[in-house]
Amino acid sequence: MNSVLIVAAGRGHRLGGEIPKQFLPIGGVSSLRRSVEAFLALASIDLLRVVIHPDDQLLCEQALAGIDDRRLLAPVHGGSTRAQSVRLGLESFAETGTGKILIHDAARPFIPATVIEAVLEALAEAEGAFAALPLVDALWSAEGNQAIAPVSREGLWRAQTPQGFHFDRILAAHRDHAGEAHDDVAVARTAGMAVRIVEGSEANFKITTAADLERAQAEVKRLEQASGKQA
Repeated sequence: MNSVLIVAAGRGHRLGGEIPKQFLPIGGVSSLRRSVEAFLALASIDLLRVVIHPDDQLLCEQALAGIDDRRLLAPVHGGSTRAQSVRLGLESFAETGTGKILIHDAARPFIPATVIEAVLEALAEAEGAFAALPLVDALWSAEGNQAIAPVSREGLWRAQTPQGFHFDRILAAHRDHAGEAHDDVAVARTAGMAVRIVEGSEANFKITTAADLERAQAEVKRLEQASGKQA
């Protein structure tokens, strides 16, 4: 069984405004809904649940209104940090159980189906797998605004989500993990899990700033134009 946990419990302070970024409209559809629908469009996904901030229950209901899919489970409330929210989300699957689970940020609304399937396929041979892109820009260390020395980008990757794992292993890893973590791969590696990298996508960017939101609006227009040409 393949399950999905979409993390939507953040407050989006860097973007500003009263409404968290995952509920803001992008071409009339929230980032959360776009993320949910991207996974539910795949027959390989058996269950999906969203973890939200307790104050966002109504926003979540409004964002997901009208989705008639038995695989979409009721949302659960997260904690004060992302790591706590993920753990609580994972705990909600503990009773029903699941073989594999994909953890995805709601603020990445344009996740391609090919990336989702690639992560799932990697889990056939690995304990964990996640989408990422290699760094291509030049890197420099600096002091203030003064360049000091170039930094090698060899072996460096930009992590994305989904990050997928065998459920029992990642649940145990989160239960044992103290404090915050960069992401779920960090939790898995701390627990000694072997995690594989699969190729991500530039389209799978995370909405964090106002510039990202503008980019997302432009991406919607691009997709609509591409769809119109195909029709």
